[in-house]
Amino acid sequence: MKAYSLDLRERIVKVVAEGMSAEDAAEMFGVSAATVRRYVARQRETGSLAPGHSPGRPRLLPGAEEAALRTQLEVASAATLMEHQTEWQQMHGIRLSLATMCRAIARVGWTRKKRPSMPASKMPLRARPGGSMRQR
Repeated sequence: MKAYSLDLRERIVKVVAEGMSAEDAAEMFGVSAATVRRYVARQRETGSLAPGHSPGRPRLLPGAEEAALRTQLEVASAATLMEHQTEWQQMHGIRLSLATMCRAIARVGWTRKKRPSMPASKMPLRARPGGSMRQR
């Protein structure tokens, strides 16, 4: 979930500082009372309302490498996911799981289907040669 904007945080803390209760401020701004109390405490302790660092490890294939991935996909457009995984490991020295490679390929917007399928026939099934109607 994305963090609330700094502007909203400042408005929440401002109304609480003016005397509004945390519960009333929470109802007014559509957030939880715990969020209001957390913002007030953060302002008091650090002097800032900026969101903190999100936990978790960094991506194995960072955004800066997406251009290299797109180039690899364009060069070998018919390659399988496993072949792209192997190629990435040979070129960059980083072994990615198939799931990570699949997510990275999806993130750059690459699809396997390259052209639209044929439009459906407008001819009724009965009139088609070899249609499903048997002669009796």
